Amino acid sequence: MQGRCRCHGSGFHLRWPGCASSHQQLVWFKRNDANVMQVPGLNTLGVSLARIDYAPGGLNPPHTHPRATETIFTLEGELFVGFITTADKLISKTIKEGEIFVFPRGLVHFQKNVGDKPASVISGFNGQLPGTQVVATSLFAASPPVPDDVLEIAFQVDAKVVDEIKANLAPKKK
Repeated sequence: MQGRCRCHGSGFHLRWPGCASSHQQLVWFKRNDANVMQVPGLNTLGVSLARIDYAPGGLNPPHTHPRATETIFTLEGELFVGFITTADKLISKTIKEGEIFVFPRGLVHFQKNVGDKPASVISGFNGQLPGTQVVATSLFAASPPVPDDVLEIAFQVDAKVVDEIKANLAPKKK
């Protein structure tokens, strides 16, 4: 699903070599972080970045950042993006090169490449380590697992559906 480029940098500098040309290797998307773990000079500054490259049809699945608001700037391509408010309202837009979109801290959001070419964004966060929690894997691939009956009741599905989802999200054995 998600890969990472090898990053080269020092405490106050980071270079993402080869990321822009790696679209042919993508399954869904590739995220390359520039947070306090890669750039120690960001410590206490309250900011971080990521570059995200999407294959045609690629999806950054519904997720949250519990410690930061995210702003994306579209470098290339066309993305359908959105977040869900606490009133369960979808706020969405299709964005293109040169456009930005903001995802408020902690709200579930996603990005999908709706173009037939690769897409790329620079993602800015108002936190040095924003964290990422993917909704589906948090619920269906947690360790220890969320009890099946909790998921069955919450999603109003039977045990077979829960088992199928869990099987699809289980870590692949190498």
